[in-house]
Amino acid sequence: MTKFNLNDDSVVVIIGSGAGGGTLSNELAQNGIKVVCLEAGKLLDFNKDFVNKEWEMFSKEAWLDKRTTSGEWRVAKDFPNLPAWICKTVGGSTLHWAGASLRFQEHEFKALSQYGHVEGANLLDWPITLKDLEPYYDKAEYKMGVTRTNGIPGLPGNNNYRVMEAGAKELGYKEVHTGRMAINSQPRDGRAACRQLGFCFQGCKMGAKWSTLYTEIPKADSTGNFELRPEAHVLKITHNKAGKVDGVVYIDANGQQQQQKARIVCVAGNSIESPRLLLNSASAMFKNGLANSSGQVGKNYMRHVTGSVYGVFEKPVNMHRGTTMAGIIQDEAKHKPSRGFVGGYEMETLSLGLPFLAAFLNPGSWGKEFTADLDDYENMAGMWIVGEDLPQESNRITLNHNEKDQYGLPVANVHVDDHPNDIAMRNHAYQQGSAVYESIGALRTIKVPPYPSTHNMGTNRMSEKASDGVVNKWGQSHDIDNLFVSDGSQFTTSAAENPTLTIVALAIRQAEYIAAQMQANNI
Repeated sequence: MTKFNLNDDSVVVIIGSGAGGGTLSNELAQNGIKVVCLEAGKLLDFNKDFVNKEWEMFSKEAWLDKRTTSGEWRVAKDFPNLPAWICKTVGGSTLHWAGASLRFQEHEFKALSQYGHVEGANLLDWPITLKDLEPYYDKAEYKMGVTRTNGIPGLPGNNNYRVMEAGAKELGYKEVHTGRMAINSQPRDGRAACRQLGFCFQGCKMGAKWSTLYTEIPKADSTGNFELRPEAHVLKITHNKAGKVDGVVYIDANGQQQQQKARIVCVAGNSIESPRLLLNSASAMFKNGLANSSGQVGKNYMRHVTGSVYGVFEKPVNMHRGTTMAGIIQDEAKHKPSRGFVGGYEMETLSLGLPFLAAFLNPGSWGKEFTADLDDYENMAGMWIVGEDLPQESNRITLNHNEKDQYGLPVANVHVDDHPNDIAMRNHAYQQGSAVYESIGALRTIKVPPYPSTHNMGTNRMSEKASDGVVNKWGQSHDIDNLFVSDGSQFTTSAAENPTLTIVALAIRQAEYIAAQMQANNI
């Protein structure tokens, strides 16, 4: 692997190696740009370190550094120090994600224009449109090998999908299929086809599911323009007297503090750690944190309207066999305010193993009813709700100065209150999800509350005006032109679709812009 000097101020430093940071690293390296990627987590070998066991892989992958929570959302009560189920490892949450790769709809880039004023929501139109992003969606789908695009066949439907499909068609739903998934349905890009092992959330031992761990990072490394530094926890971003960022301070794998100089810094640590880092980088010049002249850093946190519905049937379903997210109903993803809320939601098959189901089914419960549900595990079918969560300025990431991390820095506090629109949407989705199963003879249905967030968005949002957000349409800070945000925290709104495809598309687009600006010596 290439090694760059700590004092080399010509490199682009990328903080994080997930969907945004890993993709950006490869795209820039392929363009001949020198990249240092700093990843707080360990480098795992997917052949040796991945095991098909839920709790063991959770402890290997998950971001378990302390965080705190506040607000009325149930996660603050059930999981007060685990607001998000994301990863701290090379590849980030592309190890854990299910693979669903959906494009945002045209209206979802224009939420304020389309939905109008919604009391309590901080709606804003994106400074880009679907048309702007379409060429990069094309590139992302090809890169990731998304099924049902580019002539790639869909994955087969497992029992969990077949049950959902039958119920959906019974209700008259039309947009029902096995999904657009970044999981190989046939060998591709030097990686195997999916063998339906059923442990997608635990990291794909086959390498069939796209992850920057074994796609973007190795390809970047092969260019000679890239250095990965795992177990490099960034403490702060530094700047010079002119207010330009000039490097980062981090703790290396040996516990030593280091400083890497940089020409450009790109933050891709997710929607909790990215704003935390900007806030922890406050200085005499930037008293409220970097890129925060608008006061919007950390605000407008979104995690999608979620919840789960399980149907219990007379005969076995064995939902755990096959891909975790094996199919989707998209009919409810449209904006139809006649339902009593703005925006829409997807219904996606979901299966959890028995240990995780016990943890998430109804946290804190016990007794006959709870154990009866677990006894019926074999006969369950399951789905997950993914709906548009409206941005609220009060839903935010702040620094908790009363709680410090292992390096003595304030931890992130995640504050969330459900908007009435979220509640109305979730209730509608619970009703429709239950109806899907009841229409084909479910003995009963179980409505499961949201668990720690896996889709984390907002907190450093894109905006046309500097006063409304943190970055411009390229993910470039309004305040500091050589500071970029390269993850889901730049999302202006959340849309109804899983975020990873859009994060990758934006990273490809951002890399193109950064390369052009560097060549022109503008940054």
